[in-house]
Amino acid sequence: MAMSWVWTGMIVLSLIFGIRNGTISDVGNAAMEGAAAAVELCISMGGILCLWSGVMAVMKRCGITDLLSRLFRPVLQRLMPNACRDRETLSALSANVSCNLLGLGNAATPLGIQAARRMAQGAGGTATNELCMLVVLNTASIQLLPTTVAGVRAAYGSASPFDILPAVWLASILSVLAGITAARILSRFTK
Repeated sequence: MAMSWVWTGMIVLSLIFGIRNGTISDVGNAAMEGAAAAVELCISMGGILCLWSGVMAVMKRCGITDLLSRLFRPVLQRLMPNACRDRETLSALSANVSCNLLGLGNAATPLGIQAARRMAQGAGGTATNELCMLVVLNTASIQLLPTTVAGVRAAYGSASPFDILPAVWLASILSVLAGITAARILSRFTK
């Protein structure tokens, strides 16, 4: 609700200043160019998301996602021991982390929601520390292949969209470590 007020305010202010400065035609042109660029970006991003979702489906059929899930289980069991007691929750958590690792945030979202629903059962409508940890892991995920960012870079004409890998690796590892540390510290202040 608050964002709708922000966007409405930005549009109204743009129109007011465009009329006041005599540049309302420039405001209209900018709106049309922005809309065209947004549609173009969405179409190119849709293709990239289809590609990587297909890659994820192939990986699942080949058993690579199961292998990744098994690799993550020890770490996840240490971070979220109660949630990992349920096999289906552990499977959803592992698949979610695998998708995030491959930079497939859109594919990871349904798996994260599935895991969160299972973790929230019996919590009485209160977010548990482990559920908060899941949110932290989803928000600050380690990405080996930042496919979405590389897709945006490719859509805008980057000759080498994956040349950002070292910076992405460092930033994502540091953000996950900071998030886990903060979640652990803050979990001490709750019941």
